[in-house]
Amino acid sequence: MTDIGPAPNNRWRVTDDKVDMTRPPAASRPVQLAAEPRDVVIDLARTSILVIDMQNDFCHPEGRAAQLGGDVGPARRPIEPLQRLLPALRDAGASVVWVNWGNRPDRLNLSPSLLASFQRNGEGIGIGDPLPQGGAPVLEKDSWDSAIVAELETNQKDVFVDKYRISGFWDTPLDSILRNLGVTTLLFAGVNADQCVMCTLQDANFLGYDCLFVEDCTATSSPDFCMQATLYNVKRCFGFVTRADTVVSAIEG
Repeated sequence: MTDIGPAPNNRWRVTDDKVDMTRPPAASRPVQLAAEPRDVVIDLARTSILVIDMQNDFCHPEGRAAQLGGDVGPARRPIEPLQRLLPALRDAGASVVWVNWGNRPDRLNLSPSLLASFQRNGEGIGIGDPLPQGGAPVLEKDSWDSAIVAELETNQKDVFVDKYRISGFWDTPLDSILRNLGVTTLLFAGVNADQCVMCTLQDANFLGYDCLFVEDCTATSSPDFCMQATLYNVKRCFGFVTRADTVVSAIEG
């Protein structure tokens, strides 16, 4: 008998005269989390964390945001809580999915409206342009600018998805990957909370995923009222809000 399938819990078992399409159930690992507006129980065996845009461009003192005069301090705040949370989730059997800008060098899949969000008047440093210091092309796949910040360690079992929009679900295989993994619950982390994180979370909600926004593992360079509006809307319409230590304590407990 041969297994055919992309993930342990999404496989056929095949012989010359029979195809067994039953999927072996994953061993459930429920944990209760303190959250707002209500506590939740999630199954870690069916959970992924999406870490969005924790890249040099937004978070490194020599990335594009900093070279344009921006303060990357806020974007770096998720690093320390993620250093605690990600290993705990991996050990508990949850999957870690990195969702990052990784654009084509020719930018042929990017619309003018998307390009203009990085280069409003058509001048300055936009997507694909070389950085003044170092020359790395902005958010181009495999460039230094698009790399995950060095302070966050990745793992060979992690999943990596390139995105080309503010939402990680548009024009990407993210939804297919999560469904093959058998994931129903998503934790959200990264930057910017009110932009790429929020839009990805909203699309996840529309697609039927259970959504938890990990507040201290997300950040934004926008004014504080943008973060407050994001938290309000998540709790009101799209999911729940929790914190890294809450998740780690639940796993360890």
